[in-house]
Amino acid sequence: MPFRSTLRVSLLTASLAITGFSLIAIPSISSALQPQAPAPDNTANNKDHSDTADNQSNSAQDREIARKIRKAIVADKSLSTYAKNVKVIVKGGSVTLRGPVRSEEEKKQIGDYASQAASAGSVDNELTIQPS
Repeated sequence: MPFRSTLRVSLLTASLAITGFSLIAIPSISSALQPQAPAPDNTANNKDHSDTADNQSNSAQDREIARKIRKAIVADKSLSTYAKNVKVIVKGGSVTLRGPVRSEEEKKQIGDYASQAASAGSVDNELTIQPS
């Protein structure tokens, strides 16, 4: 039997159906025209700051502070994915926190974790709130 396929394109669903194969969904034209939310990548924000995760200190003390903060953040099940992915930068015992979180409570909680791991007054909480 010769291979025969039928191509049907529906403008409403913008689906492609090929006889004998499973249905492959293609995004509709109307969704392509709608404005897209910006990607959660905030790498461009690092260009405005001298302290980034790339130039963090490699001293044992700074690595231990960063490890404690990151461990506390990851263990906290109440934090959003955004909050779990904040940048923790430790240099000379001073901590800088950067990135988006979902609420003021998350910003405060992460700041508290950093304050517990580092000496008081050495935390620069630059977290921004990006509600859902």
